Amino acid sequence: VLCPLFCSASCLKMRNHTPVTEFLLMGLPHTNGLENVLFVVFLAFYLLTLLGNLLILLAILTSSSLHTPMYFFLGNLSVFDIFFPSVSSPKMMLSLVGSSQTISYQGCASQLFFYHFLGCIECFLFTVMGYDRFAAICHPLRYTVIMNRRACAVMTLGTWLGSCVHASVLTFLIFKLPYCGPNEVDSFFCDIPVVLPLACADTSLAQLVSFTSVGIVALMCFLLILASYTRIVISVLKISSSEGRRRAFSTCSAHLTSILLCYGPVILIYLRPASSPWLDSVVPVFNNIVTPSLNPLIYTLRNKDVKLALRKALIQGLQTCKG
Repeated sequence: VLCPLFCSASCLKMRNHTPVTEFLLMGLPHTNGLENVLFVVFLAFYLLTLLGNLLILLAILTSSSLHTPMYFFLGNLSVFDIFFPSVSSPKMMLSLVGSSQTISYQGCASQLFFYHFLGCIECFLFTVMGYDRFAAICHPLRYTVIMNRRACAVMTLGTWLGSCVHASVLTFLIFKLPYCGPNEVDSFFCDIPVVLPLACADTSLAQLVSFTSVGIVALMCFLLILASYTRIVISVLKISSSEGRRRAFSTCSAHLTSILLCYGPVILIYLRPASSPWLDSVVPVFNNIVTPSLNPLIYTLRNKDVKLALRKALIQGLQTCKG
């Protein structure tokens, strides 16, 4: 079919190129000669992530003392930390050892969908966990009423469904565009900033909507968390006992550390004004591989309840194996 005389240059470009059926992941820049070392390092982080989060899930599931809203949401976070690095890490590690760097069109779309689906879940989960800490510290007598099982189930279901809708809209916006020219993705996985420039059509609307959507979700969650912790700080400062203030703040420190690790990469990737090749390569690696391995350490090293429950679960498991 001939293009109309008034069609855009992108239409003429599409006539001369076949639609893209696969993309080429260019991987990490400036890593020539370091492939084997990076493979070992990333594999170690990936296995540490899987082991650490599976142990947290084991502790929460086997200990009745941890069947509380706080640990219910922590269990959801562990599930997230298992799946999130699995979106991009296996493909990246395979490419480091000489496997094919190509990814199918459908595979690229799936990567982008699950990356934003799980990333949005993380933002929502941290918001819900912030509200949980607010209810526990500011309304301790009504805590069990506020955070009852139904409320926890509704918030969790809303987190997963809302994230699915968010990721579906973004994926539709990006992949409804035609891709008929270069197929080299300047990263080790498919994400909006590296896939969108490859479209052979006007991307201004998709770029505006997608980046605005990511920014609004992150900003809304951050403001809600900030509101929760503002109320928490005000309530804690009213506690007369210094030991009481210390214990109250210690229950929030792990959550605050994880929030910083979550929002830092989001700001550097999506909300900074100018592109930086160094940040474009380092920040996604930190966000996708390193951060998920840190959450188990953050939530267990300073949490006596989790360590005790995990120790009991491991002892029972060893006794079962011996028996």
